[in-house]
Amino acid sequence: MSNFRLTKEFRLEMAHALVGYDGLCNQIHGHSYLLEVTVEGVATCAQGAKMGMAMDFGELKRVVERCVVEHFDHSLLLRKCPQTEELLEVLCRHFERIHAVEWQPTCENLLAHFASLITPALPAEVRLASLRLHETATNCAEYLP
Repeated sequence: MSNFRLTKEFRLEMAHALVGYDGLCNQIHGHSYLLEVTVEGVATCAQGAKMGMAMDFGELKRVVERCVVEHFDHSLLLRKCPQTEELLEVLCRHFERIHAVEWQPTCENLLAHFASLITPALPAEVRLASLRLHETATNCAEYLP
């Protein structure tokens, strides 16, 4: 049996600010993110509708949309710290999709967080091989578990 890698792309619109950063990214700004999720598994020889698949692309889509897209699309991520305490309080009173996180919402940290959400939701017979997050058309980071 052969090992296969399957990749599915997802698009998210998110805003963030890098508190304490020494450049323009310390301001609230948004990105049109492209998330590539790659899983690895063996194509099954079992009979039935899923015969010959390592994982159904539709199932991968459902996992990532439930674990990541539904929560983070059209949201604002800010690191919870003394500089953002008052702002987060006001924003949370007026908006629903505000995420106060314990970490700086960099591309790298987003990937690690997404991996922690996706991995336990995958079927036992596949594993997360990589995540790639394009923050802009020319910038991306990759997570390799």
